[in-house]
Amino acid sequence: MTIKNKAFLEHLLSFVSENKQAIFQEVISNRTNHITVVLEDIFQPHNASAILRSCDVFGVQNVHIIENKNEYNINPKVVMGASKWLNIHKHNELENNTLSCINQLRLQGYKIYATSPHADSYLIENIPIENKFALFFGTEQDGLSDLVLDNADEHVKIPMYGFTESLNISVSGAICMYEISKRLKSSDINWQLSDQEKTDLLIEWAKKVVKRSEAIENEFYKNLTL
Repeated sequence: MTIKNKAFLEHLLSFVSENKQAIFQEVISNRTNHITVVLEDIFQPHNASAILRSCDVFGVQNVHIIENKNEYNINPKVVMGASKWLNIHKHNELENNTLSCINQLRLQGYKIYATSPHADSYLIENIPIENKFALFFGTEQDGLSDLVLDNADEHVKIPMYGFTESLNISVSGAICMYEISKRLKSSDINWQLSDQEKTDLLIEWAKKVVKRSEAIENEFYKNLTL
């Protein structure tokens, strides 16, 4: 299947301009699944969209969205197409989707890191990054639920020195992802996507820019089996 996927990717990229292919290669070299971002019950469209832009900018490929009370709405003017290039996973089929999301991520090998102003929280620049981790963000008004805080492996906070006790979630997310991205890139941690992950993702991206990509795919695999 890997060989077939690579062959199909090569065929599909023949329909993509050299300039766009170069952009794909540059961007994918900075993508990571070492960290994933989880948003619990975010409801303000501006902030919801801005944090997706930050994920794209700092190379976080997978975003998990928990919808217990609030539906996650994207403002297209703010997101500016960033969501098109991300893998967004929604958790909204249960009465309470938070624990289900946590359990799924743990099965995938992720530690659970909850953003929280707790006194014993790690500062963002000091959190352990050797193992894969999921960084949870909560609502603008109430923060994360007790379920996340109680089940987290670590608590994380951004150092603040003014009278204000919290930051807008989109700002918090950008600061955290910038700090983590900087640390990963200067480390010897294997944070980049695997060859198989890159192939699968490049196929997804190419399909978004190639017209009639589904028909091209069907024809390719049809001829491959002849």
